[in-house]
Amino acid sequence: MNSIVPEQTAPEVRTLAERVFHELQDAIVRGELAPGSKITEPGLSKAYGISRGPLREAMRRLEAHRLIERVPHVGARVVKLSMKELLELFDVREALESMAARLAAEHMSAEEIAGLREVLALHERQADLKSGEAYYQREGDLDFHYRIVLGSHNRMLMTMLCDDLYYLVRLYRTQFSASGTRPHRAFVEHHRIVDAIEAGDAELAELLMRRHVSASRANVVDRYATILTQQAEATN
Repeated sequence: MNSIVPEQTAPEVRTLAERVFHELQDAIVRGELAPGSKITEPGLSKAYGISRGPLREAMRRLEAHRLIERVPHVGARVVKLSMKELLELFDVREALESMAARLAAEHMSAEEIAGLREVLALHERQADLKSGEAYYQREGDLDFHYRIVLGSHNRMLMTMLCDDLYYLVRLYRTQFSASGTRPHRAFVEHHRIVDAIEAGDAELAELLMRRHVSASRANVVDRYATILTQQAEATN
């Protein structure tokens, strides 16, 4: 039998599974459930006070979004990309998100651009960004990058970046980009990208997004290498 939840699943079970999915997804993205850490149904069931049924549905969704993986003889664990896989992920981001920014400059409406400005205004009031500690964006419409992809009006890009890769990208973007001066710099770069989109300058929007993702990639690689070094020293 496949893992698709039957249509006759009770609404209250689906609602509970939805809540747990978002709570677990948030915990993974924020690093509260560390990459590579083992997770068990009994442990999660106790922590979230729910039965196995809705928990399994939530875990199936996490697996479909590539946030957890099943390892033979180990069980489920939070995804942990190798450095090679991480670089490949950012290569894809750089190519596709820069394309999305170009298309957004050509197709976004004034109302959609105003919505982008509102998202950035909301981000600016966040305590983590004000303190320079992090730049945490909630998912979906409150995520700057998500809104840019939607603004491309390209269905194929939306499927790849807002569905297939979205949660995995958001995981590493959040955990490893939020360090040093990067949060404030990323915020300024976001404003410049919107300026280019609003001006209808597709070439500049594409270039700025490419540079933005490239800078994030460099910061992530540096942070990832530092973490690996610290882990190696701790085991010696």
